Order: sequence, then C-alpha cells, then structure tokens
Amino acid sequence: MNWYEKLSEYFPIEEMKSKEHMDALLKDKHNVYRKDEGPKHVLMYVETESFVFVDYLFVSSASRGEGLGKKLLTQLKEKGKPILLEVEPVNYEDTDTEKRLRFYARENFHHASRIGYSRRSLATGEQTDLEILFWSPEDADEESVYDAMKMTYEEIHTYKDDEFYGESYDPIEKVLTYSTEGKTNILKPFASVGA
Repeated sequence: MNWYEKLSEYFPIEEMKSKEHMDALLKDKHNVYRKDEGPKHVLMYVETESFVFVDYLFVSSASRGEGLGKKLLTQLKEKGKPILLEVEPVNYEDTDTEKRLRFYARENFHHASRIGYSRRSLATGEQTDLEILFWSPEDADEESVYDAMKMTYEEIHTYKDDEFYGESYDPIEKVLTYSTEGKTNILKPFASVGA
C-alpha cells in the first residue's frame, strides 16, 4: 500500500487532499511541503521559517504503543518552531478522536480556542468544523497561530484548487475567524492525563 492509500484509509474523505494536489505540492512547493514516510507511518507537513504545520500524521495501528507518534513529533519539536495542526473535536462514536486529543494533550499542545475553522470539502460538499492545536517552544500567541493558519490555507490547502477539483475552496474570511472570546478548551479533559 502506498503512502497516499494509507492516508486515504485513515482520514475521512472530507479531510483528504487529492493525490494530484499532494503530488503537486511535493513537486512545486518542495521547499516547504514535505513527506516523511516509513513502513509504519506517513507524515506530511509544511515547514516555513517561522512555523511547522502538520498536514497529515498517520501511524499504523500495528505500531500503536511503540512511541512512534511521539518520536515523529519530537523530531518536529527539535526544529524549535511552533507546530500547528487541525483536529476533529471529540466524537464519542469515533474513539480515535478522543485518543488523538489525549495524545496531543500529553505532548503539551494547546487548543487555539479563539480561532474558528470551518472548511467545506470539495469532495463531498460537507462543511467540516475543525479545531486548531499548537505547540510552541516559546509560548506563541493565538494571533501568530491564526496568521500561520491563514498562510497555510492560502498557500497549501487551496493551491491550484480549480485545477485539481474543478472549483475553488471558500475564501479565507469565510473559513477562518478570530475571536476575542475563547471557546471551551477541547484539551482540558485530557490535561491531567499523563502529566
């Protein structure tokens, strides 16, 4: 099974980029869009001068409990830049969402509670609400996380969208919002776990 098939099996269709889109990012934006692949994992990420964005992190279920996810995140942390990622809120019918949030809480990620993020999938037409998590070596503020997410959306997520999907993603102001009021911290129930 190739790296794209592994990602497609694990991530819901509404969160997946097309193979053509990801191949184009790896080719055209190879200076920032990267793939780290092994027999038990696939990590797709963006690295700029000021931050790292984890686009997809897949660890094979056969290797769960071996610390592979932690090792991959540690390698990213060693770059000394804030790390951002998108995550689904807890869905109690999908136990993976809770495991994922517990994992990121253990890895000292924070919930960007002032950032609203709702993206329409061009594959399904569904609106998907996601939350932004971030880790920072020097306590990045949510405004800088918001700016990094805007850049990621405009430069990576919507790259050549017309060409790959036959239509454009929604404009950024419809997708990302920044509020002075924070939402409930989705990591709080997991904060004491493993602390």
